[in-house]
Amino acid sequence: MTQVTHNRSLTIRMMVESAILIGIATVLNEFIKMDAPWAFGGSITLGSMLPLILIAWRWGTRQGLFSSLVFALMQLLMGVKNVSYGQTALQMLAIAFLDYIIAYSVYGLGGIFKDRISNKMAALASGIVLVGVLRFICHFVSGWMIWDALWPNDKGLSGAVYSLIYNGGYMLPEVLVALAAGLLLFVPLKKYWLGEDLPRQAA
Repeated sequence: MTQVTHNRSLTIRMMVESAILIGIATVLNEFIKMDAPWAFGGSITLGSMLPLILIAWRWGTRQGLFSSLVFALMQLLMGVKNVSYGQTALQMLAIAFLDYIIAYSVYGLGGIFKDRISNKMAALASGIVLVGVLRFICHFVSGWMIWDALWPNDKGLSGAVYSLIYNGGYMLPEVLVALAAGLLLFVPLKKYWLGEDLPRQAA
């Protein structure tokens, strides 16, 4: 196998794997979820961020960010009704970016600790927490600065406090579920998380 053929084969494998994992993430995000009964709203998925973080671990942050962006754009298309609630073009753009494009694209950063922390389970846990916090910040800012202006809450809370409770109510368990599932799956699937099954050199 020549180097060119080897590289082409790896690229095709990366694209196919990414497409499959984006599909799995979409199914988990849209169809395998539950409402958070203790929260003001939002839902909890069965670790929908994990397939996208797995892409970043196996293929690097660049591919992870690209795949997460594709996932984010799919979420935006499915949630375009929410964007239309904006009363100005600026509000609609802010909703699109904060609640969808940036919020879900950050999942591609889930592998940045892979080569920075020697304990790989700790590296995975750190990545999950990081992207969960980043996504929460996006939703928190959107809820505070945009949604509260569109629909002031009826609970007598400030926009910031309401957004903190609303988004924290589902994002915290979302991260905890992903942590539990990710760490449970890491040991039996360690070679796949670390990409040890991928050929590194052309024969």
